[in-house]
Amino acid sequence: MRILLIEDEPKIAGFIQKGLGENGHSVTTAYDGNTGLSMAMEDVHDLAIVDLMLPGINGLEVCRAMRAAQVDTPVLMLTALGSTDNKVEGLNAGADDYLVKPFHFRELVARAEALLRRAKKAGKSTKTKSFAGIVVNEDLRTVTRDGNEIPLTAREYNLLCYFMVNAGRVVSRAQIASAVWGYEFDPSSNVVDVYVNYLRNKLEKGGKPRLLMTVTGFGYLLKEATNP
Repeated sequence: MRILLIEDEPKIAGFIQKGLGENGHSVTTAYDGNTGLSMAMEDVHDLAIVDLMLPGINGLEVCRAMRAAQVDTPVLMLTALGSTDNKVEGLNAGADDYLVKPFHFRELVARAEALLRRAKKAGKSTKTKSFAGIVVNEDLRTVTRDGNEIPLTAREYNLLCYFMVNAGRVVSRAQIASAVWGYEFDPSSNVVDVYVNYLRNKLEKGGKPRLLMTVTGFGYLLKEATNP
């Protein structure tokens, strides 16, 4: 799953991100409500795990805004407030499930995967994305270009998915690092450029036209183009 985690406590966020990563999921983290809502609106996720108490707007407001914008990503809400009234308020705001802190990590994983199964049965998950001959099958996590399969690492796959969602829009290195790596961008690091180069080499194998363009001084743009 591609999971959006909105949690302001770094230790808890790190614990959840590490554990879900070890279970084969890709996690993008936001540490405040406003950033988390922006990421929920701009990118496609299989699940959002949202803490109730957040800086900026709280988890209830995040959830309400997502539903008002018709973002139907399943939401698992986390909170230390475990009364029946608290749970009802969260569910009425649009959350799909509610988990009270402290929790056992196995229960979080089980609830997350149950929400994914429920979403698939309801037809909520987008099975494929396509752009300029590239087809991403999200259920199988496979990528093809003009019918030819392209083997990608997990990081390259997540990077491509981010570009596909933002096709035709220039994205900065900082935006890419936050969405794909889940941390604040270090301007001295070239990790984004290195992985874009890895992805380009695989997408362009056999002389295919270049799709990932460099926008000097800012970042990258996925667009149709002629051979480099």
